[in-house]
Amino acid sequence: MEVDRIASDTENVAVDENDKSIADGGAGDAAGSHSGRNKRKHKKYGRSNSKDGVTPVAPLPKYRSWKNSRRPRNGHGRGLPKKGGAGGKGVWGAPGCELLEEYEEDANDPNYDSEAVSNGDIEFKQVIVEADPEEIVRKSEPVILEYFEHGDTNAAAEDFLEFVTAKRSHLVCETIVEIALDHKHSHCEMASVLISDLYGRIFSAKDIGYAFERLLEKLPDLVLDTPDAAVLLSNFIARCVADDCLPPRFVQTMAEADLNAHARQAIHRAETLLSMKQGLVRLDNIWGIGGGIRPVKWLIRQIQLLLKEYLSSGDLAEAMRCVRELEVPHFHHELVYETVLLAVEAINSGVEEQLCTFLAELRRCVIVTPDQMDRGFLRVLEDMTDIVLDVPLAYIMLDRFVERCQQKFRLGEEVLKRMPTRGRKRFVSEGDGGAIKDHVFKLRE
Repeated sequence: MEVDRIASDTENVAVDENDKSIADGGAGDAAGSHSGRNKRKHKKYGRSNSKDGVTPVAPLPKYRSWKNSRRPRNGHGRGLPKKGGAGGKGVWGAPGCELLEEYEEDANDPNYDSEAVSNGDIEFKQVIVEADPEEIVRKSEPVILEYFEHGDTNAAAEDFLEFVTAKRSHLVCETIVEIALDHKHSHCEMASVLISDLYGRIFSAKDIGYAFERLLEKLPDLVLDTPDAAVLLSNFIARCVADDCLPPRFVQTMAEADLNAHARQAIHRAETLLSMKQGLVRLDNIWGIGGGIRPVKWLIRQIQLLLKEYLSSGDLAEAMRCVRELEVPHFHHELVYETVLLAVEAINSGVEEQLCTFLAELRRCVIVTPDQMDRGFLRVLEDMTDIVLDVPLAYIMLDRFVERCQQKFRLGEEVLKRMPTRGRKRFVSEGDGGAIKDHVFKLRE
């Protein structure tokens, strides 16, 4: 045992010291110490059960009590299973440890495949495939048209990120402007907002400048489809400068470059817009205010000016174009109301015929729906009590104008039912068959 070995080592040290004293003290001392050494016995530890009532001779050493203890000997145990639960009989390791081991294939293995990916001699690198310009333009068009419907720039940006790379991002800006050229001004305003929101997320200022350079080069071809493409493109350039998406030096640099006639016109107009007094503030409304956002009084004023211009010029196509540019289909009943009111106040058969033709064209082109047409006439009938104060012959003129309109297009039944009927003066009794009675002459005499 380890205890006996330690005790014997101690006695050996004592024996060495006694040997030295024997050599110094003589033979007699050596005999006495030798007899004392033989009488010394090993210290034994007794064991007994507590039931016997006999106490042990000496307590067990501290290290003997730790022999079969499962507690940590440093006094700081975590209470976790040994070896993380991977130890024990019949256990090959912790669950899932085989997935963490790196398996190295042996080249001498008959099933060894020299071209396998798992050999470790193949390195994978990320390769980004650049899409063709035609494919990017083809995928961008539906995203832009959908944006014109919902107006959510974040949704459009997420769609662009799916197929646009950094090297082809200028094609997105170029496609946005090209599609907006064929749409109305409200869509051009939405396109400018989209370019401003995508700046720094999809494309940079350099990409926007390169896109406008390509558009200026293609401007002679764009003019064939959109005659005012030069004016619209100058508005886009000036708006991008106002939105801090394009540096002002871009306009100066392009003004010094060798450009075609249409491009020079666009750059010169952009310089004029930027050099105006408070030009950057005015450029926020360069595309005008959307129809639904415009004040009602302003819309009424524009409708009145439109009708007066039509009466003076007689250009029906130009009048239809101006009505479409107002972009207020929900307010077309006001257009009908102002037209009928103008016909009643004019007291002129030529003006009535011209305005009746105008309403018939609106109905034929489906610019004004039948419901809006009837609503405009009904509003006039509701306000006739006030109109008669200014125009005494208002009922007669309204009746005549409605008859003219009925000849060119059909009005609703509710309008015809609510039309006032003129009274008749009866000089002859209807029950006598038109014969004049004799007592009438007697009374006259």
